[in-house]
Amino acid sequence: MNIRKLNRVLHRDLGYFFFGLSIIYAISGIALNHLRDFNPNYKIQHYDLEVPAPINSDMVNDDWVKGLLAEYDIKMEYKKFYFPTDDQVKVFLKNGNLTIKMSTGEGLLETINKRPILNQVNFLHYNPGVWWKWFSDIFCVAWIIISISGLFIIKSGKHSIKRRGALWTIAGIIVPILFLILYR
Repeated sequence: MNIRKLNRVLHRDLGYFFFGLSIIYAISGIALNHLRDFNPNYKIQHYDLEVPAPINSDMVNDDWVKGLLAEYDIKMEYKKFYFPTDDQVKVFLKNGNLTIKMSTGEGLLETINKRPILNQVNFLHYNPGVWWKWFSDIFCVAWIIISISGLFIIKSGKHSIKRRGALWTIAGIIVPILFLILYR
């Protein structure tokens, strides 16, 4: 097998095999680039509510909390409560929490739910275990091979690495270098 044929076979077969993982890393990479804009793993929502006040800490117990949840139709599983301050009770729920200011009755319900797809692809992007780490490393090496072999797929002509391809390749190398120089 000559070198050109081996180059095309490697480029094609590694590209096919790692297609799914490429999409996973691309989607999670975009999500992780926007961590300051939104939480890619969880959808967090806040709801204001008003409960009768004042609330005395002596009246707060498991039954009181369960009754409050039922009264406000909060169908989240109750876990426990505690008093972070003298004027506040915090109720821990499955997939959220409820914080109430006891002197005024002002409450804030926070719900936390996993984002479908993004949560799962980010889990894989964070390398969840030893075996995945090694598979991910193999993927990275394969992408180096795919990238280099892609340079030489077109043998000659105005779109080859000897002409137009060289300009695009150089531009693609210069852009990250400029970002490093300007933002580092």
